[in-house]
Amino acid sequence: MIRHLAYFLTPALLATSALTKPVEVNSIAATVEGQVITSNEVNFMMAPVFAQLITKFPRGGPEFEKQFKESRNKVLEELVDRQIILSEFKRLGATIPAYAIDQEIDRQIRELYNGNKSRFQEELKKSRLTMPGYREMTREKMIVQAMRAEQFSDAPPPLPNEVQNEYNKVKTELRDTSKDKISFRKIFIPSMDPEAPLATPESQLTLSEDIAKQINNGADFEELAKTHSRDAFATEGGYQENVPRIDLSPEFASIVFDANIGQVIGPLLDPRGFTIVKIVGKNLGPSPSLSEVRPMIEERVRRNKTSKQYDRWMDTRRKRAMIKIND
Repeated sequence: MIRHLAYFLTPALLATSALTKPVEVNSIAATVEGQVITSNEVNFMMAPVFAQLITKFPRGGPEFEKQFKESRNKVLEELVDRQIILSEFKRLGATIPAYAIDQEIDRQIRELYNGNKSRFQEELKKSRLTMPGYREMTREKMIVQAMRAEQFSDAPPPLPNEVQNEYNKVKTELRDTSKDKISFRKIFIPSMDPEAPLATPESQLTLSEDIAKQINNGADFEELAKTHSRDAFATEGGYQENVPRIDLSPEFASIVFDANIGQVIGPLLDPRGFTIVKIVGKNLGPSPSLSEVRPMIEERVRRNKTSKQYDRWMDTRRKRAMIKIND
């Protein structure tokens, strides 16, 4: 079983998940040139990823643990690289203006938490991070970005066709996700059902899995929703139309908006039980024009051109640095 899992679990998740372990106090995840990277820093950056994984894999299991470990290792690697670069930035005596940090935090709240500041603040609290502490983390992340840009400022300028191609590739990712809407059918199975007093979270999850199996074998989603779903949309076959993304939990929204039209997903872990979803349609928010994001796109092109050079530059510094990763 992966360590630190219980740290992330809300009471609702604990009620339905077998991944229960004592909460671990903050510890040292790694040291880089004598500077400490704490487990709380890693956990906070992992929180949105973990929420998606536990939603997608209610039973946990090997695939959950595999993806969790891969994501955590990636986060820790980024934090180690960040600390290496910070030492070089410090020697330069450069600074990041406060307003730029504010803008970056606003962007993260918008993209990672659907603009929900309360949810963001909850994650800060669970991770035992203060807002000043998080601002410092953000400042350090921006330093890394600035140092990379400075290191390769002599890269060849992006060509017009390169800029246009990169924009076409990423414009959907840059859209105003707060304007996203989605239509779907949903079957909701509560973890505790008043109409079935002998039901348990385990038996309800098993029921959800059986229903999903029936759907995947060709059963009619709408009829199964009318029979089994326990929410206000059951009589309509679970159909919900043009639901704003901001009305959905961030982890649920990330999963359903990444799915294809017609795809059946689930069972997913819901705060009150389990859901099975069939995607009917998506109306995505507007993307910015190229003129609005040209500097960002040009920077992406330059970064792509110099990625191998940057990797060699970082590899040299990793070999020189004193790094200790704790298990």
